[in-house]
Amino acid sequence: MPDQQHSDLIEHLSRITALSEAQSQQVVAEMLAFFNEDIESFIRRRHREMQQQGFSNTRIFAAVQAELSGRLFPAEQLTERKIRRTIYG
Repeated sequence: MPDQQHSDLIEHLSRITALSEAQSQQVVAEMLAFFNEDIESFIRRRHREMQQQGFSNTRIFAAVQAELSGRLFPAEQLTERKIRRTIYG
């Protein structure tokens, strides 16, 4: 759950949307979790999601590289090899 420092954001969301305070808290919690995801978790999650969509690893690795550079807090530039090592160890 978001802590006290996010109370202004929660109140703002409740005020400008049709969301209740509880729903606004959930939205903020989900956003914090999304942006606090570490690089390894992000890579593994995206690999799993794209595999389930039937993409080849070659396409997945290229997509993950591109997505990492567009994150709000960009990760270091990773090579395809480092992405593969993160997924498979």
